[in-house]
Amino acid sequence: MKIVPTTQMRQGETGVVADLQGGHGMIGRLESMGIIRGARVTKVGAQPLRGPVMLRAGRTQVAVGFGLAQRIMVEVQ
Repeated sequence: MKIVPTTQMRQGETGVVADLQGGHGMIGRLESMGIIRGARVTKVGAQPLRGPVMLRAGRTQVAVGFGLAQRIMVEVQ
């Protein structure tokens, strides 16, 4: 098992959120989207050249900016 940011996950890969690196506002915003520590997330896709990353957490699919996606640390197998 290794911990990587969601930007380094492959499309279709699933992992468990290990850490959210940021302040209370950023963490609160992610948690309101269903991206919380311990949640299982799947990388649905990403736009090329530092574009948004599409993630699915439960039944919710969200697009997060590249910088924010780099702060979501996921444990993949």
